[in-house]
Amino acid sequence: MHASRGAKTLADLVGKAMTPVCRKRGFASVDIIASWADIVGERYGTRVQPDRLIWPRQPERSDPENPPEPATLVVHTDGATALMLSHDSAQVIERINTFYGWRAIGRIKILQKPVLVKQPVRKKPLRDLTQSEEQQLEARLEGVENDRLRQALMKLGAQVIARREDDAA
Repeated sequence: MHASRGAKTLADLVGKAMTPVCRKRGFASVDIIASWADIVGERYGTRVQPDRLIWPRQPERSDPENPPEPATLVVHTDGATALMLSHDSAQVIERINTFYGWRAIGRIKILQKPVLVKQPVRKKPLRDLTQSEEQQLEARLEGVENDRLRQALMKLGAQVIARREDDAA
């Protein structure tokens, strides 16, 4: 008998695909990049992008008593944000190290490069349904006994009808 595989989240699939790329840039995994906005906060989440980690040369044999030397995190941002980040770098380093659970980052090197900012998609408001469209929708949902389900289906149906009519225009 085979074990049920179940569905995999997109984050798991993308994470596995991105890990080799991240390793070339000095990151052990995609975690810091995927969680960047949560780690550094709203102020720097969209304005600063992690580029790579530069690890100092480590001794051949690691000593469990002496943790490895911390890395330098290279980030890129615009000029104005670079000034703010240089002032707040100790706090940002502390937040990153808290995320990792150990002193992984010792300093931040800031490069002034343009940052790709994702613009939020603005959805145009949907039109109101005509009285006849609303009556037709209510008639279709007459047989639904559960009030919450009927309300949810009314809302969904209204959006579908309004969008369909907007697309045709």
